[in-house]
Amino acid sequence: MRRYQMQVGDWMSREPVTISAKASLVEAYELMREHEIRRLLVVNGELIGIVTLSDIQRELPGPTEEVDERSRLSMLRRSVRDVMTYDPITVDPEDTIQEAAERMLEYGISGLPVISGSRPVGIITESDIFRLVVESWAEAERG
Repeated sequence: MRRYQMQVGDWMSREPVTISAKASLVEAYELMREHEIRRLLVVNGELIGIVTLSDIQRELPGPTEEVDERSRLSMLRRSVRDVMTYDPITVDPEDTIQEAAERMLEYGISGLPVISGSRPVGIITESDIFRLVVESWAEAERG
């Protein structure tokens, strides 16, 4: 089977890290740091959204910005629901890698939740697709 026809389920990262929409941005940031990832799937039994490190960073003051105590407390109280993307673009485990890559390019995104029904079962990212490409090159070199 040609590599680009392989299914998302073969290359996705399984058991995606999830968070509640009610969680604070601080909790989301800490969870990303702990798992060394850049996106979390937002769930309430089923997928309702996605929050990325960039979403959180946009809410933080820049290094040269003065922030008063009131603004700082307001930022600490912000929750994932305030910055997440609702109803994200998704793929199915049976979709092809080509379909996933085309969606990423079309929508300018670097990762897609993988859902079965409405339940998240994984995530496929640019890194997963790069891994497939590199392995394909190595396989071609071996002949």
